[in-house]
Amino acid sequence: MESKWLEDFISLALTHSFSRSAEQRHVTQSAFSRRIKSLEAWIGTDLIDRTSFPTSLTREGHLFYEQAIAMLGQINDVRALLRENRSNTQSSIDFAVHHTLALTYTPKWLTRLKSGIGPFSARLMASNVHDAVMVLSEGGCDLLLTFYHPLQPLQLDATRYDMMIVGCEKLCAYSRCDQAGRAEFALPGSANAPLPYLSYASTAYLGRIVDLIQADAINALHLEKCYETGTAEALKMMVLEGHGIAFLPESAVVHELAQQQLVRADSPQLRWETDMEIRLYREKSTIQKPGKRLVAQLWDYLQPHQL
Repeated sequence: MESKWLEDFISLALTHSFSRSAEQRHVTQSAFSRRIKSLEAWIGTDLIDRTSFPTSLTREGHLFYEQAIAMLGQINDVRALLRENRSNTQSSIDFAVHHTLALTYTPKWLTRLKSGIGPFSARLMASNVHDAVMVLSEGGCDLLLTFYHPLQPLQLDATRYDMMIVGCEKLCAYSRCDQAGRAEFALPGSANAPLPYLSYASTAYLGRIVDLIQADAINALHLEKCYETGTAEALKMMVLEGHGIAFLPESAVVHELAQQQLVRADSPQLRWETDMEIRLYREKSTIQKPGKRLVAQLWDYLQPHQL
């Protein structure tokens, strides 16, 4: 049994709607429904009355509801206790990082930090943007390093969190090179011959940025989705195998561009791209939660260098 199943069930009990709860939980409705079914399989009985509208709980569901709240409360209390104990380790910094940045930007960035403020231990939790933000908001990390686009803002309260811009990133379309060094699949394609398109999952942050690129394009793209996944690295491997085009962060393909394995799928005359910021967030220190001295030292070191 997973704690997120309990959170899903409690949300559904409050909203009486699979679609609204799925939206709140930032998953597709089909994935949300599967998780509820997994919880019911684990319990061994139906918790949701699917014959009624709006959705309601069965008798067993009502009995389990109070227990689910209690169990989740106990889990959160234990987690808070253990995190508080870990936060006393002043020589270590916990980072929540977007998984692409964890592979491309973070290693060299940490090298620069350590050369500036001295050696320290780092614990990296790589995930998608939504989960990384949740880790920060729930007190599970000291710093959040993530992509940011003004048309897809993060829901972080500026009165509670400090922010600085530490880098920038360009999101562009790439294709495998042919023997002449040109793109095997060149944008924009045509209505009669759409290009095979390797897409991010609908819940992925970079997928929503790609949607913005396509929506703002003066020249329409003709794409036929043939593959979907959640990470840029997985899409890059499919592009390298010649399965189609994908929009990838520029830093993720530096080596492949240098080796002439990949090339931009657009042209200097027609560009489909956008710029993103790389942002660093921390929770503001208070008397009750003063934060780690090492985190404050890192923040002060970066402050003059932010973009």
